[in-house]
Amino acid sequence: MKIYYRGYILMRVKVIGKEWDIVNRLKGKKSTEAGEDWEINYATPIYGGWDLIVECKFSKLNDLDKIVTFCRVDPELSSWIEETTTLTGTKNDYPS
Repeated sequence: MKIYYRGYILMRVKVIGKEWDIVNRLKGKKSTEAGEDWEINYATPIYGGWDLIVECKFSKLNDLDKIVTFCRVDPELSSWIEETTTLTGTKNDYPS
């Protein structure tokens, strides 16, 4: 069993009504390149100051950077997402 870090990305959308499009674009996304080991586990719209929360698992901090960068540079996502804040657990205690 491999152990992962857990991360959360809070998102604010700039195009109201695109929340579920963002969720569907991110759902099941995982690493495809050698040396990377990350996956998006869960994404859903939320109420409050942020519009979406995305949960991911990753084995290295560089993997978390890949996820956040994908959200910021993907042509569709970057046109829908206004702002992100990333949170990460301090211990790699997420079994998979």
